[in-house]
Formats: sequence, C-alpha cells, structure tokens
Amino acid sequence: MILLANILLALAKIVELASGLLTIYKYILLASVVISWINADPYNPIVNFIYRVTEPALTRIRRHMPSTGMIDLSPLVLFALIYLVQIIVFDTAYTYLMLLSNQMKGQAI
Repeated sequence: MILLANILLALAKIVELASGLLTIYKYILLASVVISWINADPYNPIVNFIYRVTEPALTRIRRHMPSTGMIDLSPLVLFALIYLVQIIVFDTAYTYLMLLSNQMKGQAI
C-alpha cells in the first residue's frame, strides 16, 4: 500500500511540474506578444526562440478564428486554454492524487 501511495505521490509531483512548465510557457507567450508590439530584430536568438516556441500553437488557433483585421486575438485564446487546462485538469489531478496518496499512507500505518 505504501508503494502505491508513493507512486501516486510521484504522479502528483509530475502533474505539478507540468503545471509549472505551462506557467513558463505563459511567460514566453507574453514575451511574444510584447515583441510583436515593438518589432524586435527577428534575427536575435532570443526573439527567434520565442517565435519558434509560440508560433506553432498560435498558428493552429488562428486557423480556426475569424479574421479580426489588425488585432490578433489568438494569444488571448491560448492564455485562456492554458488557464483552463491548469485549473481543470492539473489542479484537479494534483488534488486527487495527493488526497488518495495521503489516504493510502494513513491506512497503512
């Protein structure tokens, strides 16, 4: 029982790590939005990295959105999707796994 409880605890920590990685991606997405406003040098390695990381997801979202002219709403949609995944999927999974792990450890003692 303790082994299964520790496995569930490890899974909870992996879920927490994935949520943290999505938070980092949100900051990179925010940097992409700011860079698009100031017209930074596209040959700069940092700017190039930010665009390479964010553009695949933004392109997929733009394909399914109606044209809004000069305003690009795809970063807002991606922010909303990331928040939904973090709150609904990751927080729920983390809470459930931690609760189950603690219950199993309590029963084993």
